[in-house]
Amino acid sequence: MPKRVFDLLGGLALLLLLAPLLGVVALSVALGSGAPGRGVLRRRTVAGLEGRVFTMLTFRTRSPLAALPLLLHVVTGRMSLVGPCPLTPGHRECAGEGRRRLSVRPGLTGPWQISGRSDLPWEERELLDLHYVDHHWLGTDLLILARTLPAVRRRRAASRPARVA
Repeated sequence: MPKRVFDLLGGLALLLLLAPLLGVVALSVALGSGAPGRGVLRRRTVAGLEGRVFTMLTFRTRSPLAALPLLLHVVTGRMSLVGPCPLTPGHRECAGEGRRRLSVRPGLTGPWQISGRSDLPWEERELLDLHYVDHHWLGTDLLILARTLPAVRRRRAASRPARVA
């Protein structure tokens, strides 16, 4: 219950704070998409808490800003600020031993996000998610949230070409 209250209050605060940025990104995607009928949001079916399926919305952009609409899912209770990586319902990690991950809501960020994300082998990402599921508490969530923005910034800086002075 404290985690859900934290998610709700944190999600609402972030939505209010970032509302102007949400609008700017949506407008930018709409103007720059070149495909008028596609819209600004990408839809992906994922497995949520207890395996309940929902449509996850992200902006159609290749940047960390693509994830901003996920705050709506946090506020509505489909996602958490911190949790395992959202996966499609048929993903192998949603079955067998990995089904444990469905005992908590998928997260906007999580251990996988701050530990190298796409640079990690799949098995290590899976272990991080399952470790989080088995040992999460509000203190862990606060630590992961504090480390998320620096991790995203490091990845963006590493992916940019070096400037010549």
